[in-house]
Amino acid sequence: QTVIQGIILLPLRAICITFILLLAWLSAAIATFCQPGRGFLPLKGWRRRLIQTTLSGLTRTAYFVMGFQVKVKGKVASLPEAPIFVAAPHSSFFDAIICALTGMPSIVSRAENLSTPVFGTILSSLQPVAVSRQDPDSRKNTVAEITRRALSRGQWPQVI
Repeated sequence: QTVIQGIILLPLRAICITFILLLAWLSAAIATFCQPGRGFLPLKGWRRRLIQTTLSGLTRTAYFVMGFQVKVKGKVASLPEAPIFVAAPHSSFFDAIICALTGMPSIVSRAENLSTPVFGTILSSLQPVAVSRQDPDSRKNTVAEITRRALSRGQWPQVI
């Protein structure tokens, strides 16, 4: 009986997750379409709200479809309390749920990830701090950008 359930549930889950992923891509594409100051200025207004509500909800829904139910104990630190939010050790796909639960903050990511189809558009909408492994000054530039965003007095979202 469990094999039969697996045969039915696996394709249903795969279809649902694919649909959720395409909705997330569409939302990210709309939010970043003709974005002024692409990557250098923070998203504001309806663009930021679209990312926060839609991507956060879709990420939580995707995890639910995969069979995970996440409960938050305590209170997530607000932007004024913690402009930099540290999540460690981050080594799995569970990092996305942390992003969803904290309101889709900016993240630090490899620059190569931004060119990935579908995921690159979604990642770009989070306005990541891109780290280039080929650039010898990348570490210094990354620290400077994180510091700039943390000291922006709420103009940029939290950095995770």
